[in-house]
Amino acid sequence: MDKRSPAPGRGPSAGEALIERAFALLGSFDSDNRAQPLAGLTRRTGMPRSTALRLARQLTDVGALERLDDGRFVVGLRLLEIASLAPRGHGLRAVAMPFMEDLFHVTGQHVLLAVRDNDEALLVERLSAHDAVPVRFRIGGRMPLTTTGVGLVLLAHAPAEVQEQVLRDFTPGETGDSIHTAEDLRRGLAEIRRGDYAVARRPDPKAPRTTVAAPVRSGEGVVAALSVVAPSPEFDPAAYVPAVRATARAISRQLKNTEATR
Repeated sequence: MDKRSPAPGRGPSAGEALIERAFALLGSFDSDNRAQPLAGLTRRTGMPRSTALRLARQLTDVGALERLDDGRFVVGLRLLEIASLAPRGHGLRAVAMPFMEDLFHVTGQHVLLAVRDNDEALLVERLSAHDAVPVRFRIGGRMPLTTTGVGLVLLAHAPAEVQEQVLRDFTPGETGDSIHTAEDLRRGLAEIRRGDYAVARRPDPKAPRTTVAAPVRSGEGVVAALSVVAPSPEFDPAAYVPAVRATARAISRQLKNTEATR
């Protein structure tokens, strides 16, 4: 038996528990909590104060966290350095960026690139005009699969077991348009696969938004989704579908060419 594997019926090793606690502490940071005092880390992780402080100091020593002059902790640059090596993040972004910039200049709206991470979409790049409709999605942030254009595309091409789990957990009222039940969602995913694009509307009374999204493929299949997001009153989805699909296909061709030269 591998010495690193716990014996049947036994809990995780001390090393495994330490890693889980470290990731829990790092995961307590988000767009609303970018800088946290020790009390914030303790509250958001549920760890004892002494444990949170010890872990925060250790993570600071290796550069995963940094400490501000006022004592608050922030995510360190070492994490950015490591994350930049992720092929589904930086590598995909490097290939897609020139094409995204072209789409951005044509539309003047938000252009998003996302990948699926289990039952969520993870935003790896976003281009935005200063006067574009506000969106809360940030690079590195997570988005639901059922309420966003990129999410619906990624869900439509996800493995069957992922789709079935999302359908089982579907909550009515989460999405706009005509999707009110799990069966509506199932039919919508089939239409996305047939048409090779998705249209999603966010019925926010303050800032309604509409998005058009299309799949990005590599030799392994759909690896990402590209979308344009714009204010609903000014947005004719049919006018954007050709540009979004063409850009997604151009990124796909470049990804496949890059893979072929490795």
